[in-house]
Amino acid sequence: MKLIFLGPPGAGKGTLAAKAVDILNLPHISTGAIFRSAMAAATPLGLKVKAIVESGKLVDDATTIELVKERLAQDDTKKGYILDGFPRTIPQAQALAKFSSVDKVVNFELPDSAVLERLGGRRVCRKCGHNFHMIFDKPKKENVCDHCGGEVYTRDDDRPEAIEKRLEVYRAQTAPLIEFYRGKGLLVDVDARPAVDKVVENFKRSLGM
Repeated sequence: MKLIFLGPPGAGKGTLAAKAVDILNLPHISTGAIFRSAMAAATPLGLKVKAIVESGKLVDDATTIELVKERLAQDDTKKGYILDGFPRTIPQAQALAKFSSVDKVVNFELPDSAVLERLGGRRVCRKCGHNFHMIFDKPKKENVCDHCGGEVYTRDDDRPEAIEKRLEVYRAQTAPLIEFYRGKGLLVDVDARPAVDKVVENFKRSLGM
């Protein structure tokens, strides 16, 4: 089964993909992992990506598409895959269709208010990196890590203005994919608001499991 996961920042796609890997026994393929793997392997494409990343630029569509195509040609994808973070745009989706046919596109739905609550409430220990949440998992002592005593702080990308910017980018670039795939009869919607176990059950039901 060949799947694409869509959803806004904070929808928990990475967590849900990890669960789906166990359920479906398919590789979870994210663009970030593809970039890191290619750079580590020092392939010609990997060296190109490394140069782009080190210059502070975004990896262009043509390079990203070529890397995904290379990754999907590997043996572990013969039974299928879970694509997370690709395609991000309709041109990328059109390019993907030329070398791989997708079975389902799972759209994890989460309203903006929930995105702001989930991401805006996140706090991170500056010392050990442990994640806390001001609603779901507060540190016992304010701004102090339960595990190492380090300072617990708000990352710049978890501030409201940064989250809103990420949502704007998502709405402009990625959200049009929802209607693109709905029009092809491939889209299934899954409510990402409940607890993870419930979302997993809904996900399985959406695939007829």
